Amino acid sequence: MKTIELAGGPHAVLALHGLLGNPLEMQYVGKRLQRAGYTVVIPLIPGYGYSSGQADSYRTTRSERWYEEVARLFDQLKETHASVSVVGLCIGAVLALRLAIERGNEIASLGLLATTLSYDGWSIPKYRFLLPLAYYTPARHWYSYEERYPYGLKNENLRRWIAREMKVSDSSAAGASRLSAEGIFQAHRLIKQVRAQLSKVTAPALIIHAEEDDVASTKSADLVERSISSPSRRKVILHDSYHIITLDNEKELVADETVAFFNQHLPSQDALLNRA
Repeated sequence: MKTIELAGGPHAVLALHGLLGNPLEMQYVGKRLQRAGYTVVIPLIPGYGYSSGQADSYRTTRSERWYEEVARLFDQLKETHASVSVVGLCIGAVLALRLAIERGNEIASLGLLATTLSYDGWSIPKYRFLLPLAYYTPARHWYSYEERYPYGLKNENLRRWIAREMKVSDSSAAGASRLSAEGIFQAHRLIKQVRAQLSKVTAPALIIHAEEDDVASTKSADLVERSISSPSRRKVILHDSYHIITLDNEKELVADETVAFFNQHLPSQDALLNRA
């Protein structure tokens, strides 16, 4: 699996998948944005994304490295496009928020999909509160958590397909078959940094979250909505999806909302001239 680049017009979108996921998670939304005229880049970030068949892909780097690569890609797009919006899924949404904290006035729009500011969804084990203790032991460097039912998906046909893929391979369109403890530790570090600075986010923000998200409850979406300082924000709650809303039953609605919101907040010609 490699970075997906979808050629389009002068306005660009940087699309960020989830932790140890891959660009396929964002491909449907990306193609819909391309059809609407956007240039879309869905990167496979080393030490964050997962590439099937590469054993060292499970090894994650520090969250600062994830962010540095996101910022580099954003700057690259900004140099060659009239505007750049950012959309992210799960921890990808947290990375988008981190970028907005640092570079908010440079971002045309934010799409925050299944934002994970706490692992408190209904499928997360009740003993999750003990897990941080393990992060500060050597075990975090070798221990991993296997992905399990329902794989972040409410669509039963897709869920069965993902389950089969994970049995015969080490990944699927929904990401790697297991998550490293080190990766989750780094995600928690990033989440802590972002939660403390949400008020610095001023870019227009679209927040989409599933009512039945099995990984992160709607409390994450609520926290983002009430804490950011964006003058323009919209929250959409889905009623027929689980965590991976870009693949699940309401992916069309997710794409529709994202395209409409990004179109609504395209910078005017005057704004582009002032920015130049």
